[in-house]
Amino acid sequence: MSLAVAIQMDHVASIDIDADSTFMLAMEAQARGHGLYHYEPHALSFRDGRVYARAQPLEVRREAGNHFTLGAEEMLDLAIVDVVLMRQDPPFDMAYITATHLLEHIHPDTLVVNNPTEVRNAPEKLFVTHFDGLLPETLITSDKAEVEAFRREYKDIIVKPLFGNGGADVFHLKPDDENLGSLLEMFTSKYREPIIVQRYLPEVRQGDKRIILVDGEPAGGVARIPADGDARANFHAGGGAQKTELTAREREICEMIGPALVERGLTFVGIDVIGDYLTEINVTSPTGIQEINRLDGVHVEKLLWDAIERRVS
Repeated sequence: MSLAVAIQMDHVASIDIDADSTFMLAMEAQARGHGLYHYEPHALSFRDGRVYARAQPLEVRREAGNHFTLGAEEMLDLAIVDVVLMRQDPPFDMAYITATHLLEHIHPDTLVVNNPTEVRNAPEKLFVTHFDGLLPETLITSDKAEVEAFRREYKDIIVKPLFGNGGADVFHLKPDDENLGSLLEMFTSKYREPIIVQRYLPEVRQGDKRIILVDGEPAGGVARIPADGDARANFHAGGGAQKTELTAREREICEMIGPALVERGLTFVGIDVIGDYLTEINVTSPTGIQEINRLDGVHVEKLLWDAIERRVS
């Protein structure tokens, strides 16, 4: 099977070939004989019922400083390709949402991974609220009095933006911290959306676990260890990768959410687990493939392409 694959992503020149998950997906697709196209989200156009992308043929290689070749630019009708990988990084803003509306016109005749309708309907920190008993104590609000009441109850809290990513603007407030008022003012001035407040989970010091699910089944995991003096374990925020095994609780979490992911066409998903709690379900541009591969001896990209090819065929 040879497929035409268009990858909607941030420019390939900007990626870290030793960490980027999209690079691994492109490498595996190329190894299977699939033809690759590259375009950025702003290159999408809708005209007379058709969705186009100003795209370029793409070749990739694992050579630092020389990891890609782009061909001549062309206006590509996305209805004639087999697969579109929606892989641009958040923020999950109106530009991101608009891209899902445009790609909805071609899916599922052209398979979009992940299903653009469900990507739009499943923001990381909101989708998880639909699964009972998995979240730590959580508040989503714009009401300062509610935040203050939550803090009085739980003392040690995490405050973060509802649509943030990569650990940006995530704050750990200890019981004696006097900065809550200033933080709420900052969030109000910077974001229009509510904020999310959660009970601080001290288990994060042993690792925030990223688990990749392919078609609802766990493919592997990696423990992300916060740097000294930081409550954030995200790789973008300096968290370190450590080998791990999935616990019985983590497998239970995967079993609880797996059928919903399959039903929604969310083929490639990354979840974040701290202790016994699920904190996020990442469906926009999950990361962690290379870290899991190196530490676990698996090839997540092969499992994902097996799943994509099954869906296409």
